[in-house]
Amino acid sequence: MSDPTITTGDSGLDLLAARLSERFASVGGALSADRGELTLRLPATALVAACTRLRDDQALGFEQLIDLCGVDYAAYGLSEWATIDASHFGFGRGVDRDLELKTDQPDRFAVVYHLLSVAHNWRLRLLVRTGGDQPLVPSVVSVWSAADWFEREAFDLFGILFDGHPDLRRILTDYGFVGHPFRKDFPLSGQVAMRYDPEQARVIYEPVEIEPRVLVPKVIRDDSRYLGDEHPAVTGAKDAANA
Repeated sequence: MSDPTITTGDSGLDLLAARLSERFASVGGALSADRGELTLRLPATALVAACTRLRDDQALGFEQLIDLCGVDYAAYGLSEWATIDASHFGFGRGVDRDLELKTDQPDRFAVVYHLLSVAHNWRLRLLVRTGGDQPLVPSVVSVWSAADWFEREAFDLFGILFDGHPDLRRILTDYGFVGHPFRKDFPLSGQVAMRYDPEQARVIYEPVEIEPRVLVPKVIRDDSRYLGDEHPAVTGAKDAANA
């Protein structure tokens, strides 16, 4: 586990960091602090037991699960935009339209849990990594019932499976939806198009007619019409005209 002497500048969080380091080092936990926030990384095999202790240990007291979400790291650190110099020189910023997504990573996905301790007035982020075509982590519905719909949302949008969930099914997309729309390799135009057909009095599915493309953001260029009289571009143009 990381250094148990982690300091955040907040005496309460420093106390929490010391307690977390003491309790979860033996199960492979990794604690880090950034911008005054604590993140505890856990292996999936230790998740349910660790969450139960986080809730029931009075020295920790995380009785509430505030949020749970999925993360796809397939394109982590990659970008198809040159975002610093390109717009200054006035050309399109789409520099790589064929990013090589790392979809076979053993830890491609993560499930992130945000916990709250009302008794101690502190917060904690849990992170569990998983991967494969069918990423799987244990369900924490037995620990916090609020995880029920959160886990269904992560399953629907990312395809992350939660072992032990009482009713794991889609919650946001349509019943016939194909794929998981928040995965980085999901096409922006989708797999199918749907519309209501008044003649058939029902929703029908059709092939997608939108051609996928990279949109180039607006580029800001210097324009002498909007520059002050003292700007070099304006004074240079005037000198050239008077020469």
